[in-house]
Amino acid sequence: MIKEEKQVTTQTIDASLLARMFLAGAKNLDAKKEWINELNVFPVPDGDTGTNMSMTIMSAAKEVSAVQPPVMKDLAKAIASGSLRGARGNSGVILSQLFRGFTKVIAHYDTLDKLIICEAFQKACETAYKAVMKPKEGTILTVAKGAADKALELSCDDDYSMEEYLAAIVDEAERVLALTPEMLPVLKQAGVVDSGGQGLVQVLKGAQDAFLGKEIDYTIEGAAPSAGIVKISAQAEEEIRFGYCTEFIIVLKDPLTEEEEHEYRTFLTSMGDSIVLVADDEIVKTHVHTNDPGLVLQKALTYGSLSRIKIDNMREEHQEKLIKDAARLAKEQEEQERRREEEQAANAPAKEMGFIAVSIGDGINEVFKGLGVDYLIEGGQTMNPSTEDMLKAIEKVNAKTIFIFPNNKNIILAANQAASLEDEKEIIVIPTKTVPQGITAMINYVPEAGVENNKNTMLEVIGTVKTGQVTYAVRDTVIDDIEIKEGDYMGIGDSSILAAGADMDEVIRDMMSKLVDEESSFICVYYGADVREEDAQALGSCLEEAYPDCEVEIQNGGQPIYYYLISVE
Repeated sequence: MIKEEKQVTTQTIDASLLARMFLAGAKNLDAKKEWINELNVFPVPDGDTGTNMSMTIMSAAKEVSAVQPPVMKDLAKAIASGSLRGARGNSGVILSQLFRGFTKVIAHYDTLDKLIICEAFQKACETAYKAVMKPKEGTILTVAKGAADKALELSCDDDYSMEEYLAAIVDEAERVLALTPEMLPVLKQAGVVDSGGQGLVQVLKGAQDAFLGKEIDYTIEGAAPSAGIVKISAQAEEEIRFGYCTEFIIVLKDPLTEEEEHEYRTFLTSMGDSIVLVADDEIVKTHVHTNDPGLVLQKALTYGSLSRIKIDNMREEHQEKLIKDAARLAKEQEEQERRREEEQAANAPAKEMGFIAVSIGDGINEVFKGLGVDYLIEGGQTMNPSTEDMLKAIEKVNAKTIFIFPNNKNIILAANQAASLEDEKEIIVIPTKTVPQGITAMINYVPEAGVENNKNTMLEVIGTVKTGQVTYAVRDTVIDDIEIKEGDYMGIGDSSILAAGADMDEVIRDMMSKLVDEESSFICVYYGADVREEDAQALGSCLEEAYPDCEVEIQNGGQPIYYYLISVE
């Protein structure tokens, strides 16, 4: 929590101060991540720029916290290594590359002055721009460049103190951020600034607060240990004597006398247990576990009106807990079996080619396993895997050459970053942007064809796959001249929203009309966790009728959030 600001006199930044500035920047970004998530242009329920950037920088922050005492060289290594390995999503990878460039410069100095900071900002931008194949202005890159340009402009100006120098850089970053909607029409149409750029500004502002001496909690919590399964005996439910947790507030007609308060407390005691009663002249807050909440409420009404009534069935909650515990146990057993299989595979002779795919949903997982994928990384739209996740997967696959299918455009950079960090095995990232592209790539794998031929074939065939995804909007917006209302269904193509509206069937029809052309011959529908099989089969029948020249296949994908993933080839 920020409490106060101290007078700033220092004109250089040592390792100890830089560590505090970095941790403050990480804390500020983490605190604002949900707000940043809401700036995503597409109003999808899994917008995750803020989450990705926060997880990236917090990975580095944990390593920075462990550097004691802070030494600039060690600090630079911790920032670079932690952010590179923890990078998630395109925004997280770009942020990690900014840190990588910045730390390449500062690692050679014990203290930083304006000239060194300027050089570090230039190197940060250079490194980040190089990491992106097609840099786009109006993004986090543009905001970083604006900050770097201001750092260069003022680096030799003796009229600027370090405090004024840093303030000018932050102000310029905010100014450029405000201009991003003018650089990217899609931002202007959605009425937002670039979410990645906003994340970077929050890092800079947090660092500035630490430099100014504002009191900040620099504690970075480590990863919490996974909770074990709590086993509850079969008699536990019987031990719940009073089944309804009942809470409410009485707005009193008149203040309770001591005698009335005693009478009310005695009544509650006769009705149940776990009693909490807090009274003043105007209200009485009541909590009781009882088998008859109706009688309790009736009694309370004799003293005044009721508000904030909350009644929970604890026996029902207990049953749900038992079900969840059983599910966790099954998942734990499944995980143990998976690890056993991995150990067996690791002890076997290394094969020529292995495969890693990012996947989510039981049905889609089974499809990939059936096609011969060695290792599945759980994730995708709802959770972008980190570079570290990729490296761990690479370690598990005992093969000389490993193909990685990111299956999401926001994961490709993290996969490439993992490939650049792996020294022992040849890593080939096939830039699949959707699950259907990844499936098509694996279908076309031919063991006898060799690495290079398979790579070329996969790169060619993924270009023949068009994907439509059906989900819902979490806010009102306008994209590509399509007006979208909160709660509308959306049909999203490979690069844009193709249809939106209140009727899912109409949205799917509109979307499919833009995906299917005269060369299309195959349609595969993967239905999600919230879709009934009969509804998916009915959709399949409609597609067969609408596109008689196409073969239509229905698969249970089991993916969350997205009702349907539909591939057209």
